[in-house]
Amino acid sequence: MLTLIKGGRVLDPGKIDGIKDILVKDGIIIEVITRALSSGKSKKKSPEPLKKYKADTIIDASGKIVVPGLIDMHVHLREPGQEYKETIETGTLAAAAGGFTGICAMPNTIPVNDSRQVTEYILNRAKEAGKVNVYPVAAISMGLKGESLCEYGDLKEAGAVALSDDGKPVSNSRLMRRAMEYAKGFGLPVISHCEVSELSAGGVMNEGIVATRMGLAGIPNEAESIMVARDIALCELTGVHLHIAHVSTSQSVNAIREAKRKGLPVTAETAPHYFTLTEEAVSGYNTNAKMSPPLRSAFDRDAVREGLADGTIDVIATDHAPHSSLEKDVEFDLAANGIVGLETSVSIGLMLVEEGIITLSGLIEKMSCNPARILGLERSIKKGNAADITIIDPGVVYTVDSSSFCSLGRNTPFEGWKMKGKAVLTMVGGKVVFDNLIRL
Repeated sequence: MLTLIKGGRVLDPGKIDGIKDILVKDGIIIEVITRALSSGKSKKKSPEPLKKYKADTIIDASGKIVVPGLIDMHVHLREPGQEYKETIETGTLAAAAGGFTGICAMPNTIPVNDSRQVTEYILNRAKEAGKVNVYPVAAISMGLKGESLCEYGDLKEAGAVALSDDGKPVSNSRLMRRAMEYAKGFGLPVISHCEVSELSAGGVMNEGIVATRMGLAGIPNEAESIMVARDIALCELTGVHLHIAHVSTSQSVNAIREAKRKGLPVTAETAPHYFTLTEEAVSGYNTNAKMSPPLRSAFDRDAVREGLADGTIDVIATDHAPHSSLEKDVEFDLAANGIVGLETSVSIGLMLVEEGIITLSGLIEKMSCNPARILGLERSIKKGNAADITIIDPGVVYTVDSSSFCSLGRNTPFEGWKMKGKAVLTMVGGKVVFDNLIRL
C-alpha cells in the first residue's frame, strides 16, 4: 500500500518547512520530496522519485499544514472502571479527531494503574479498539494513596512511559523524594500534580473577587505554587526528570522559569483553558468551567501565555477529563472537576498563533516535538520513520458543537465558540484513522 501526501506545507520544527510530497509505504515514510520551484529547479531534489512509484492513494494537502503526529501528554480515558464517561475506543477516536496520533493515559482509573496487570490491560485494549497510540502513565503510589510506592521496574517493563498520581498530590515529601530517586533509576519522568490539599480543601474555584461575589469557597494560587516549589527542590536533590502538570498560576510559571535558568531537568505543561479562559467563565455557576486546578485570574492567564512564549512551558496538553451529565448537571459545589479538550485543542492553540504569542512552529513543538522528546519517542517527518502524521487546515471555520464530539464527554466551556483552523486528517502508522479533509 503506497500513499502519497501531496503538496502540503510540511512543518517539522527545526528540520523542515516547505512544500513537500511525502510517500508512505507499509506504515513507513519512504520519501520526503521537495517540490520543484516555478523556475523548474528545486532546492534539494526534483520530483523524479515520484516517477518510480505509483501511489494507491493520493491525499491532496495543498493549502494545508502537514506536521509530525501530535501527542497529548495528559488524557483521562476512564477505562477501566468508568466506561460510562469514556472508553479507550471513544477516547482514542476523539484524539484522532483532534489530530493526535498518541496520547498518555493517566492512571486514576478503577482499578488504579499501579500494577503490571492494569498497564497491560490498557495496552491490550488500545491494540484491540484504539485508534491512536496509547502510552500508559503509571501511578507513583499504590492506589494513589500517597502511602507506599509502586513497582516501577515492573511497570516500565509492562509499558509505562512515566509516573504520576495525577488527580491527587503526593503530600508526603519523604515519599516523593524516594519516588523520584527510584524513578530516575528506571529512567521514568515524574509528572507532578502540584497541589497542597490543606489549602485547596473545600474550595471549588479560584480564590478572589469572583468567588466572593458568587458565594463560593476559593482555592488560592499558593495551593499550586507551594507544591511546585517543593517538587522543584526535590528534583534538584534527586536529579529526576520532573514534569509539572497543568500549570495555572503566575507563581508557578516564575518558579519553573527559575528552575530552568538553574539548568534543572524540569519541564512543564499547561492546557488550552488556562491560557484562554479566566475565573469569569464560572459566572452563572457554569459547571463546565469547573476544574482542578481552577481557572485563575486574567493576570495568571497572561503569565501562562508569557511562559508559553518564552519557552518556560514546554507542552500544551488537554487534561481531557470527560464526565457524564450525572456529575456535571448538579449544584456547583457538587460538580466534578474537569473538561474535555481533545477535539478543540488544535483550534485553541492556533489562537495563540493568530495573536502572535507563539509561532506556528512553536505550537507544533509544544504539541508534538516536545512531548515526544520528554517521553523518549521518535516523532519526525523523515525517511524511515513511522508515518504518524497530522494534517491541519488553518483556514476552516466552524462552531464548537459538543453534540458532534467523538468523545462521550460533552463537558466543554467552549460550546458555541467560533473557531478557525483544525486538524482534518490523522494518520497513525500509515493508516488514516480520521479524515475530514474536504476534497473538491
